[in-house]
Parts: sequence; structure tokens; C-alpha cells
Amino acid sequence: MKPTDFVFYLTQFLTVYLPGQKNASRNTIASYRDAFKLFIHYCQEQQNIAVEKLTIKMLTPELIAGFLDWLENDRQSSISTRNQRLAAIHSFFRYVQYEDPCGILHFQKVIAIPIKKMPKTVMPHLTSDAIQLLLSQPDKTTKKGRRDLTLLGTLYDSGCRVQELADLKIRDVILTNPPVLVLTGKGNKTRRVPLMKNTQILLEHYILENTLDNPWKSEYPLFVNKQHHKLSKEGIAYIISHYVIAARKISTIVPEKVTPHMFRHSKAMHLLQAGINLIYIRDFLGHEHIKTTEIYAKCDTELKRHAIENAYPDLIDSSLPDWTEDRGLLTWLSELS
Repeated sequence: MKPTDFVFYLTQFLTVYLPGQKNASRNTIASYRDAFKLFIHYCQEQQNIAVEKLTIKMLTPELIAGFLDWLENDRQSSISTRNQRLAAIHSFFRYVQYEDPCGILHFQKVIAIPIKKMPKTVMPHLTSDAIQLLLSQPDKTTKKGRRDLTLLGTLYDSGCRVQELADLKIRDVILTNPPVLVLTGKGNKTRRVPLMKNTQILLEHYILENTLDNPWKSEYPLFVNKQHHKLSKEGIAYIISHYVIAARKISTIVPEKVTPHMFRHSKAMHLLQAGINLIYIRDFLGHEHIKTTEIYAKCDTELKRHAIENAYPDLIDSSLPDWTEDRGLLTWLSELS
């Protein structure tokens, strides 16, 4: 059977266009692949459309809108996930409109499907005391505990994304002065982030203890599991949840659910509270636009209060007369029924 135009264009999109022309990261390609796997599943199971019969013309705005509603209502996906799947579809149709200009009107109708607005939520982050409590939980007398302490300390100190941590190799850790971590983030963009002294010491001991300082091991993953495979995002999340349970037995300043990304949010908030310029925080976190970093400033109400207090004189007199001395008022209040 001859492949349909949808199969042809999707194959080219995932295997040629994204990695070759867009230089998209493996994670981006995997995310887009998963979006279309779900879409094909929806077409087969919900619309009775066999994948071998699926053509570009059949991908109408109505079909895609139904797919997005199915994600949100039937699969209970978040609005953020729904929007990520739509972003993959938008990217695909932007690619196809250049490959097949004859269908540009149809393609742009799909591209015009808007993302769904999300309710604004408070940026979830941990206080410095909560971070300190979490980092005190690993048992430093065991090899596993020392690994976990180094992992958690590196995750917080570098402000890295969890995938960036999982992808770290020995060669990415530079402990000579000044100590830095080379992170590869979204779009295969690399950045160098400074490491504080305590994290430098933890990494030095960890590398020596695991004999990872040999030059031929430079391509080895930095953090591995029992099978000596690199830790996955899920593995890192599991390690964190283990210590969250232990920390909450001591104090509830650690919330019930702590995700790896909360370490990144926490680092950003603590840098902001320390007076670090947003431009530096943007570069530290690897944000492409300063607007992304500004979210942290908008969330920190305590920082706003201090800034306002320092910027403006106290013009409002808070002293009030003692109303209990007004006998007429007291009489009126007593007689009020």
C-alpha cells in the first residue's frame, strides 16, 4: 500500500526537518513524536480512522479540536500538556505549508487554533530552610546517601532542569578554579553555571569515590542507578520524594509534593531575594527571554513589599485615638439593638 501524504510528511518532519534543519533537541523530538502517537491513537480509537488511510486533508481544525478536548477531558491531561500537544501540531503544519503550498489555506486554519489560557498559579518553590532540611536527610555514612546528597545539592545549586541533570556527563563537571557545570538545555543550547564551594567539594569527593576521574570515563553519566545506567527523570523524582517523606516527619515546612523543577524555582527565587539582577538570573537559568525570568519577580510578594517600603516614605499616620474614651459612642453602641 502506498504511504499517505500524512505518513510521508510526518516521517520527514520527525527524522529530517526537526533534527537537521531546526536542530531540535532529542527531548523536543521525543515530545513531538509522543504528541502524534496520541493523535493517531485518538483517530483510530475515537474516530475509527485507520492510520494507513489518514491524509493531510483529513486533519481538519474540527478533528484537532476534538483531539485536544479528548486529551483534557478523557485523559485528564493538564492545560499545559494540551498546549504542548497543540504546539507540536502547529510546528508540523508550519513545516507542511512550505512543502505543499497548494494547501496553505487549510494549513493556516489549523495553525490558527489558539492555545488555551491557563489560570495563573503561584510559582511553587521552597524556602531556604526547607531546602536545608531536605539536604540534611541523606545518610552521609553510606555511598548511596552521599550520591543522593551530591545529586540534590547539584540540582539546587546549578538551578538546572531535571533533564539537564540526568544528561550530565563527567566531562561537564569542571572543578578547577573557577568551578563550573556545563549544562545542555532546550534547543541543545549549552551554558556554564558557577558552582558554590560546598557543591564543588561534594562533587570532588563523589567523583573520587566512584573513580570517575579517569580521562577515558569522561563520557560516562555523572549520576547512575544500581545498574550503572544514567538516572532518568523519574528516578530523580523518586529520590526526591523519598527524602521529602523523611523531612516531613521533622517539619511541615517541606510541602507534601516536591518536584525536581521546584529546586530550580527555589534557586531562582533565592537569587532574586539576594538582590541578583534579573539579567544574570536569566542567563543562569538559560531562559531565552527575560519575560520568562520576570515571572519570579511577580511571584515574590515579600520582595515587592520590601522594595515599596524602601522606596516610599511612611506618609500614613497609624496612631488612632482611644475610642473607649468617647462616652457618647459607647452609649450609642450599648443602646444599638
